[in-house]
Amino acid sequence: MRAVVCHELGGFDRLTLGELPVPQPGPGEILIKVMAAGLNFADLLIIKGEYQEKPDLPFAPGLEIAGSVEQLGPDVEGISLGQRVMATVAYGGFAEFAVARVSDVVAVPDSVDDIVAAGFAIAYGTAYGSLQWATQLTAGETLLVHGAAGGVGLATVECGKALGATVIATARGKDRLAVATAHGADHVIDTSTEDIRERVKALTAGRGVDVVFDPIGGDVFEASLRSTAWSGRLIIIGFAGGRVQQVPANILLVKNISAIGFYWGSYRKHDPRRVQAGFKTLLDWADDGRIDPHVSMTFELNQYQEALRALEARQSTGKIVLTIAETPAA
Repeated sequence: MRAVVCHELGGFDRLTLGELPVPQPGPGEILIKVMAAGLNFADLLIIKGEYQEKPDLPFAPGLEIAGSVEQLGPDVEGISLGQRVMATVAYGGFAEFAVARVSDVVAVPDSVDDIVAAGFAIAYGTAYGSLQWATQLTAGETLLVHGAAGGVGLATVECGKALGATVIATARGKDRLAVATAHGADHVIDTSTEDIRERVKALTAGRGVDVVFDPIGGDVFEASLRSTAWSGRLIIIGFAGGRVQQVPANILLVKNISAIGFYWGSYRKHDPRRVQAGFKTLLDWADDGRIDPHVSMTFELNQYQEALRALEARQSTGKIVLTIAETPAA
């Protein structure tokens, strides 16, 4: 099968478009004919050997896919051949076929196309899980979302609104903030020109926000810490800003603040039923228009370098997706 192949660890310029054997599903697994695959910053890390998963070489990167069921492994029930599905995988998504565990597979309704489904799982899974499971965001609270024009940030803006929160979105530049506004943000902060703490104080009459969603870290986290209301919650998603902050425990103590780390992928192992239940809610929201997933860029499989370059340079808003089935060879 055709695949984006990592033969040696390093930058994405070392990847090639080549051939890998079609994987075979084992017990509790299915083989999926991949129609589209979502891109994530973790893809850049896994090809460098810097991600939690470290597959044996050679391998195909790619963590989330959408397509149709091609083959069932032993003891698989409740899924039909040809059924449209989306799935998360440890790696292997940038290929014509991929194997996924049944617990990581979700049926896709007709109202959600393959391109949207391919970029849905990680962004919306992270957004929903962090707000519902980790911080228990409630209607009427104020939510501050950083990186709000990116895939997971934009999903969090939408999920926050669906849960009844007032959403303050931050991003760099008017164009990116306009995307956040179009997807439900009540207020926006341009981090290239405005002070986060001062703007939050002005927008909340000095009270601060109840929940902060932070995939950036570094200076952004430190500004958020001082923008959080008494008994607020800060959800730590990642460190896209490049610096892992040290959390000052004295501020947590004085303001009764909770700083919570959240890695959605770990729930696939520890609580897959909760993941499945979350996706049912999310797909219901998509079906009735409460959320509107945004894919700003699509590339064919043989354009994977351009796609990864756009991801690394943060040129997109929402998600970037590779289309795979029927893509011509390079």
